[in-house]
Amino acid sequence: MSRYDSRSGDPTSYRDRRSDSGFGGASAYGGSGRSLSSRKDYDAAEPPRKLDLDGLTPFEKNFYVESPSVAAMSEMEVEEYRQRREITVEGRDVPKPVKSFADVGFPDYVLQEVSKAGFVEPTAIQAQGWPMALKGRDLIGIAETGSGKTLAYLLPAIVHVNAQPILAPGDGPIVLVLAPTRELAVQIQQEAAKFGASSRIKNTCIYGGVPKGPQVRDLQKGVEIVIATPGRLIDMLDSHHTNLRRVTYLVLDEADRMLDMGFEPQIRKIVSQIRPDRQTLYWSATWPKEVEQLARQFLYNPYKVIIGSADLKANHAIRQHVDIVSESQKYNKLVKLLEDIMDGSRILIFM
Repeated sequence: MSRYDSRSGDPTSYRDRRSDSGFGGASAYGGSGRSLSSRKDYDAAEPPRKLDLDGLTPFEKNFYVESPSVAAMSEMEVEEYRQRREITVEGRDVPKPVKSFADVGFPDYVLQEVSKAGFVEPTAIQAQGWPMALKGRDLIGIAETGSGKTLAYLLPAIVHVNAQPILAPGDGPIVLVLAPTRELAVQIQQEAAKFGASSRIKNTCIYGGVPKGPQVRDLQKGVEIVIATPGRLIDMLDSHHTNLRRVTYLVLDEADRMLDMGFEPQIRKIVSQIRPDRQTLYWSATWPKEVEQLARQFLYNPYKVIIGSADLKANHAIRQHVDIVSESQKYNKLVKLLEDIMDGSRILIFM
């Protein structure tokens, strides 16, 4: 039995308290509407400083209970496992990695979705990232695209939501995921819908280039998880269609791309409206100086996990083929390749 079943199956658990129509009857939650300062405690050489939490309602964020099989792993076994899976870790009191889904202790309704998806074992980022995220600490994850990082933060997010008071009228989301592009935001929402459906956790995707009406209606009904691009979320905040007072779990996905696209001012404005004791998960495929500098300002006493090299630029699992042909043969070769590989998906051709 899952170590979370006592909460998820309890009549007072989130999914049983969650109304299908939207809001529950809980009282308002969170602090005032004032701007909240970001955190600046990313120096491993210094002890964590105390955050100013005056006026903020305490919340639960540490859910991890080490399984007997994980606890029995020796330091040598842990080191061998990390070396084999190219896992590098930094931080204080780093938890041991898990080798199976059962070791994590996810609720049964989450494990059922994992089983339905056909997953055999956690990916490297999940094996180390899940225990870190479930402990409630801030987390820096550096991993290439396709590493399984989306579920590395979404499944702990579901557990996090399940432990919080239900939304009251006027409440914003509990979980906020920022993504650089509409395409990535939609992909994240699809995973959130799949794995959060059985727990009645609702989500919406907020991005530009489409009418605001449906997005506004979702926000007004109340959703626990918001996946958003920074620009459209700022629009929603400025027009008072939502607020971030209830956000206790913040994810910045592909932080390096967001900075490359010039979203730093929007990110700072968004984060300034979130309580300082939130849990922040900061994901990037690369670790340039500007990405690290932003992490130092937003994260508090974080864990750091790197899969492969911190200098990752692309997914090394991608196979590259090179054909050398004459100029006169290029067009016919291209047509033949397109006939062979096109399946209705989009393709990018560099001329």
